[in-house]
Parts: sequence; structure tokens; C-alpha cells
Amino acid sequence: MSGYIRKRGSKWYYSFEVASLNGTRKRVEKVGGTTKKEAERALRKSLQEYEETGAIFEPSETSVADYMNFWLEEYVALNLAQNTYDNYEMVIRLHINPAIGKNRLSATAPETLQKYINDKQRDGYARKTLSIHHSILNSAFKQAVHPYKLIRENPMQYVYIPRKKREQTTREDLKILSLPDIQKVIDFIGRVNTFYIPFMIGFHTGMRRGEVCGLKWDMVDLDRGTIEVDKAMSHKDEEGNWVLGPPKNNSSYRKFFMGETLTAILKEHRLQQKKNKLRYGNHYIDNDFVCTKENGEFVSPYSIKWSCDNIKKKIGVDMGFHSLRHTHATLLLERGAPIKDIQKKLGHARASITIDTYSHLTEKMQDETVDILNDLSSKLNF
Repeated sequence: MSGYIRKRGSKWYYSFEVASLNGTRKRVEKVGGTTKKEAERALRKSLQEYEETGAIFEPSETSVADYMNFWLEEYVALNLAQNTYDNYEMVIRLHINPAIGKNRLSATAPETLQKYINDKQRDGYARKTLSIHHSILNSAFKQAVHPYKLIRENPMQYVYIPRKKREQTTREDLKILSLPDIQKVIDFIGRVNTFYIPFMIGFHTGMRRGEVCGLKWDMVDLDRGTIEVDKAMSHKDEEGNWVLGPPKNNSSYRKFFMGETLTAILKEHRLQQKKNKLRYGNHYIDNDFVCTKENGEFVSPYSIKWSCDNIKKKIGVDMGFHSLRHTHATLLLERGAPIKDIQKKLGHARASITIDTYSHLTEKMQDETVDILNDLSSKLNF
């Protein structure tokens, strides 16, 4: 099969004949470039593609914004968790579409996407945030190639996350609580406060806020002292009701021992719930949630946030609920707990995530490592 090259105005065109339809011969002509060599290369590539697949690639005129919105609704909304959808929607709406949304999808080059990622780093976004933006764009553009066939190849395969050295995260950055601050919070909230049980669960287990709010008694075994995480309170629906959905990711499905202290606290709390139910009678809200108010109403993520803000305002302890997760992990690491056990308990997908997040915070671990080596060295004759 051969084709033809010709110049029209300032551009060079290539053409070739394709299969006839109903006995009528058909010729395809396309712009090949501004030079004859560009047109010859485009012709050879199109002929090869046509001979291999029998199809003629037509670049999409769709804009990046239109495609990203389509991908969000037709793939993300139908296949991924609601929390993931909410996060992706925010990134696309507030960042990707305003920056590159007007670009034609088929004309969006790797350098445009690389500059987008680089600009985000220059604006001070953390590497983890850059990874999320990169992942969203890569997944979307990859599917634009297949199955949607809107572009020929994925330009994100050539885009990397800059390796700029950043300052180490400190205890203050993660708002890791000291033991005196923990005691200060416990003394402030007391046992009758609605926030007491969520606080104790967060401190003793490192569970996420949505996981704690979504915890029900059928996920707690008070006899064996275990908790099984298989759902989380994630968002409100269109009617304003909180929705229970799957946890953050596959590794977030987990089961672990909670320890004697928390088991005893929850046993006492369960008994108090039953007393409250008798006292409130028909006015008691019986929903099987672990974290509830006196009348049985479940504790929502908003309620927990309010409690954390109130603690900062009233007693000066700067904490978010995630502080308890960071505190839990750091205390375990400093006391020699195996990384793999902490990873599984927190629901991290990989042990490297646990190590990267917390290991540089634990000077005590480093000192103990040196002590071990010094102890061995003292037994040798150097």
C-alpha cells in the first residue's frame, strides 16, 4: 500500500486509499505537518497503523476539562469509593481543570503536564499531594487511550514527580501528643463526655475518624478483645444523612486486638448504653453504633472535629483526631513494636508508608540501636 504527499498553502498533506465501501473507492487525506519530511513520517505511521488494525486514528477534539468530568462520572463514581470520588472531584475542579482544562485532550503534551506538576511543587504542595495529582492524571489519560480511544498514547507516562529535598516532618507537624497532653485531654473531657469513647478508641487503636464513627458493636468482640474494621462513616448524601461506606482502601479492611484497657472501657460503655436505653425508653435511638451520645444518637465526624477544636480553645492542646493516629503509631515504634504489626493495625498498604511517615521522628529508636551496637562492641577486642 502506498500514499501521496502534496503541499497546500503552508502545510503538507498526505493521503492514501482505504477499503472500498459498497464498491466505492475511498481516499483519506490528512495534514502531515509544515514540512515534507513531517508529512512523510505521518504517512508511514498512518499506513502502518491502518495495515495492523484496519482503523484510522481520529484525534479527539474533546477538551481536557470535558474529558476529566466525563471520566469522573463514568468511571470514578461507578467503580471507586465515595471518599475517593470526593477527593478526585475536588482536585479536578479546583486544580486540574482551571490549569489545563481548556487544552484539547489530544494536543496535551507531556511538557504541559510536567509543568502542571512542577508548578504545584513550586506552590508548596507536599510530595504526597503531588503523587495524588499525578495518579489522577495518569489514570484518566491512560483510560483515554484504552478503552475510550480518544488519544493514541498516554502523555503522563513521561511525567515525573520532582525530587526536591524537603524538610523532615516533625512531631509538631503531625501534632503528636505528649503523655502530659494526653492526660490533660482525658482530665478535661472526663468519662461522661461524648468525645471520651472516640478519643479512647483513637488513642488505643490508631483508627481513622470515619472508621471510629462507623464502628458498630457487631465489629467488636468484647470476649476476645478484637475490633474488625470493614466500614467507615464517609460523607453525607443528598438528603443530609451520614453514609456508611467501605474504608479508605483494601488494606484498611483489618482485624486486631485492642488491648485490655480499651476492652474494659468498652465493656463499661456497653453497659452504660443499655442503662441509657432503659432510662430513655422509646426516645432512645437504637442504632448499634459504638460511639453514641447519651440518647443513642451516633457521634458524627463533624461532632469529633468540634470536640478537637474545643479542646484546643479551652485547654490549649493543639490536636486533630488524626493526631491520635500519629501518636499511637509513634508510641508503638518508640517502644519497639514491629513495623509490620503497626502497618497492619493502621491499615497502611505497605510497611514503607509506615516507615516513611514515622521512623525519622523516633530519636529514641536510633539511640537504642546505637546502644545495641555499643553493647556488642564491648565484648570484642578491637
